[in-house]
Amino acid sequence: MRSISLIFKQFSKTVLLLACFTVWGVSAKAQGDAAKGEATFKSAGCTSCHKIDTRMTGPALGPVISSETDDKWLASWIHNSQALVAAKDPKAVDIYNKFSQTPMPAFPSLSDGDIADILAYVRADWKKIQDDKAKAAPAGAAAAEDKGPSDLAVYALIAVIIVALIIILVLNKVIATLERLLTGKRLLPVETEVVEQEAATDKYATLKRVLKNKKLVFFILFCGTIAMGSWTWVILWDTHVPQGYQPVQPIKFPHDLHAGVMQIQCQYCHTGAYKSKNASIPSLNVCMNCHKVVKTESPEIHKIYDALGYDPQTQKYDSLKARPIQWIRIHSLPDFVYFNHSQHVKVGGIKCQQCHGPVETMKEVYQYSPLTMKWCIQCHKRTDINMKGNGYYENMIAVHDLIKKGVKVTPAQLGGIECGKCHY
Repeated sequence: MRSISLIFKQFSKTVLLLACFTVWGVSAKAQGDAAKGEATFKSAGCTSCHKIDTRMTGPALGPVISSETDDKWLASWIHNSQALVAAKDPKAVDIYNKFSQTPMPAFPSLSDGDIADILAYVRADWKKIQDDKAKAAPAGAAAAEDKGPSDLAVYALIAVIIVALIIILVLNKVIATLERLLTGKRLLPVETEVVEQEAATDKYATLKRVLKNKKLVFFILFCGTIAMGSWTWVILWDTHVPQGYQPVQPIKFPHDLHAGVMQIQCQYCHTGAYKSKNASIPSLNVCMNCHKVVKTESPEIHKIYDALGYDPQTQKYDSLKARPIQWIRIHSLPDFVYFNHSQHVKVGGIKCQQCHGPVETMKEVYQYSPLTMKWCIQCHKRTDINMKGNGYYENMIAVHDLIKKGVKVTPAQLGGIECGKCHY
């Protein structure tokens, strides 16, 4: 008994020691100050290569740092990443190779406390981004998913049909055997021998015999009807739903570079999204705001020069040589559908990505959402309306208050004289 108590005592000490180390490790990780970390993150120039949730020159820091539990290794990487690469550290080499062997600048001036603050800021901000996405999922991501039955459901249905067919064949065999036993016939009567002789002379004898089985024929026809009906339903449902449509444009415009790396706002180019029904395709003069001096050697930029009749040598325009760019429309709604961009962007406060997907990550833009009536209705059912500080809804509330007081209200007060009410 004494030896058992000693073993138990040693075991208790070990468990207590491990618990202390665990608490110490957690508290050590939690020592970082997120507010100081944000200031250090910006002042140290980290924002030029990194974002929390989007890949730039370097990786998106949120998922990387949140999944990495070794803060000491992270500190070594930030202090001098090239030293780790030169030492053949597996993690460092893997990151170095993933990003086209682009070296990360060393930050020896950052103390361990500064790095702890930065890591705390990144983890806290990444958690906040994840929480915001989880809250917005019912309004955005869930509404965008409209892909019909899953592959698992289809395979399960096929498996059920096959199992049912096997069961029917087995039952038919059992019934035939029982009938022979009940009538006192042998398991291989003269009729069976005749059938086998016919099968030897007529290669279609087996097929004819199967077709005489009314239950089997009915089951095959029933399954075929269900399969053809399901196929027809899917085809008709997806008619004129060009989700994933990605035409080849006359100029290769990388949205991931402009909206992602350069962080140019969507409405800098698509100015109509904030004030009109159509988002509008930007004129080539908008491109020239930058590309009169940026990437002038690019063949794609020279397509813009040719379309404008612009000579980069003399920096003059020749209107006689100008011609329009034949852009191919990607997102196209039927003529009977009325959709106003400004009503959703300005009044509703909806981000472009909610309908058009993560454009800032697309090398070439494609139709991300199905844009069907069902998809729109689901979004309208799940999206919460924020009326605070919104002039449109404040006007509606004011009109409702007038109605309650018995004051006369005209259609003009409800926006009835706006052009878009009739002309669209």
